[in-house]
Amino acid sequence: MAVKTVFTHSDFQNILARYDLGTFTQAESVQQGTVQTNYFITTSQGKFVFRCYENRSRESVLFESDLLAYLIERGYPCPAQIKNTQGTTIGTYQDKPYVFSEFLDGVLIKHPSLHHMQQLVQKAAELQAVTRDFRSQYTPYRWNYGRDLCRRLARKEATKLNTKDAQEKFNWLDQELTLLDLPAALPKGICHCDFHFSNVLFRGGKFAALLDFDDANYTFLQFDLVCLIGEWAWPYTSDRIDITMARAIVQEYIKHRPLTLSEQKHLYDVYKLSILIDCIWFFRRGAANDFYEKRKINALTRLGREYFFEALFHN
Repeated sequence: MAVKTVFTHSDFQNILARYDLGTFTQAESVQQGTVQTNYFITTSQGKFVFRCYENRSRESVLFESDLLAYLIERGYPCPAQIKNTQGTTIGTYQDKPYVFSEFLDGVLIKHPSLHHMQQLVQKAAELQAVTRDFRSQYTPYRWNYGRDLCRRLARKEATKLNTKDAQEKFNWLDQELTLLDLPAALPKGICHCDFHFSNVLFRGGKFAALLDFDDANYTFLQFDLVCLIGEWAWPYTSDRIDITMARAIVQEYIKHRPLTLSEQKHLYDVYKLSILIDCIWFFRRGAANDFYEKRKINALTRLGREYFFEALFHN
């Protein structure tokens, strides 16, 4: 169940007193999502989305607010957050930050066509292009994906479990992180980091809006691209990467945001980093000697960086 903090009608009436959104009518809990609490709110002025952040600091949410405002100003399709009567977008309930956003019409695509997939890849590339100059004073309050964060979060998980197996898994992950070749000059910027169809609205077959920027952060610009590769070319149900599909995704992406030669050559390393970060979210899954993320890393190692580069970028 997605709702972790329960709000009563009285709660919403009190909260809405700080907004010019009309008279509260009803609230409907949103079942999608696994981390934050979301409601659809109906008032005399229409329908809105309410989100209470269960595990984010106010500063982390302010980064998201800055990013969404920046994107809206530049015409990128995403929901605008709504300011209260004090002129701010963030409120607090029981020490947890919350926001209201506009409700956007559209449908979630469960069985995407090739055209849907191409649009999603295009919008991922455009997001990285449009946020190239984005700056927020709250960026340090996000989990900005990189080697150091991955190591720190993995150590925290291993310490929490406090077992020999967990320590062995951390040791393996720590070693794999040292093997990544991630040059300091590799371009960084804003990635959504949760770019898949459960977070995208379509309208009339066309991309209408990207939702849920809860994981967006400052990281390697290829991160959304490798996530798309992982989603379609190497899903959880498969034991090997579909190189043909991976190449198709990459070739579609670079139509809209060309990759530098350095980005091309080190896509392999950023992909490995994304798998190691996935390992943190599923740290309890599998034993240290054999678990899903380890099998993926080993499979990529067998392919090799040079083969990966040639297969995806050269004929």
